[in-house]
Amino acid sequence: MRRYITIAVILTIPLLIAAFDIQYQQKDYSIAELRQLYSSGDMTRWPQPHIDESVRTDFKDIGVLPKMVYPDQNPYSKAKETLGKKLFFDPRMSASMQISCANCHEPQLGFGDGKSLANGHGRRIGKRNAMTLYNVGYYTSFMWDGRARSLEDQVLLPTQDHVEMNTSLEILIKNLKNIKGYYPLFRDAFGDDQITLNRVQMALATFERSIVSYPSRFDRFVSGDSMALNDAQLKGLHLFRTKARCINCHNTPLFSDNKFHNDGQTLYGTKQEDFGHYHISGKQEDIGAFRTPSLRETNLTGPWMHHGNFPTLRDVVELYNLGNPAPIQRRVVVDEKTRPIHSPLLKKLNLTKAEVDELIAFLQAISSSTQRRVTIPELPE
Repeated sequence: MRRYITIAVILTIPLLIAAFDIQYQQKDYSIAELRQLYSSGDMTRWPQPHIDESVRTDFKDIGVLPKMVYPDQNPYSKAKETLGKKLFFDPRMSASMQISCANCHEPQLGFGDGKSLANGHGRRIGKRNAMTLYNVGYYTSFMWDGRARSLEDQVLLPTQDHVEMNTSLEILIKNLKNIKGYYPLFRDAFGDDQITLNRVQMALATFERSIVSYPSRFDRFVSGDSMALNDAQLKGLHLFRTKARCINCHNTPLFSDNKFHNDGQTLYGTKQEDFGHYHISGKQEDIGAFRTPSLRETNLTGPWMHHGNFPTLRDVVELYNLGNPAPIQRRVVVDEKTRPIHSPLLKKLNLTKAEVDELIAFLQAISSSTQRRVTIPELPE
């Protein structure tokens, strides 16, 4: 009897797995059906996303970005934004007096710098790609590795970095105090002309929160404009939420879950080895984990990944299509506690060439058709 029970259980397992996978099986929707559902303006009518169980707890679907929320301790004012913009473009924030925040976050380059790795003080090459500042105010974690607690905390980290702007906070404030033209700007923004570190942080963060994307074709489509996406882009949207599994990490209207994942790009044993969030958390599962970047404005913000080694979107999509296979090990693991653990969300996708093309078409539709134009301000003397 016990033998028959064992056989029954073994035979039942595949059936249970199949039953569990039913919810993820692709229903064959026609283009007309997909167009009607996704452009209905009612997200409850959208096809169910293909997400893993570990993602379900706090999952929020993609959609239109809400209005920017400013923190209570740093409310918005136009004067503060104006001051922050001048500070952002002012090279006197750096030790060499030649490097401003805009050097690595150029508005005409999607608020990045178009390079694989950022250049800084003395033309030194950094170890990470300069992430776009588009929609940075919607993040809840900051920097690739999450070492900044808030946007106010983040804005001054590059100024202190020896490879970036290479200036101490004391020298930075001293330099600003030597510029008479800044005193009335601080008075307009804060009520008096005291120049302090906290006020510099608040002004810069206020300006950076103003760097928000214009509505994209995707935004117009899900808001009711049923012809804003062509057929390829629409198929790509559906793939994004289902078979291609992008939605597992690139969810919420920001197209980022604000979390950290090891997507197989630790580059373990190479000159570009980077343990990422592990340096903050000390947890083995965070070795090589980096913050999920937003996919908004992706069409403007290459090259991609924290190391900038992917020059085209096709490179990125094809890597994930292959399940992001582990590279050949280039060093002996002395301590098993330092072995990178790839995210269980990585799986081979088996996308066809046509599906890859459609997914790329959708990624391009998340970008604005018009870049945000920023006039370089006249700096105070």
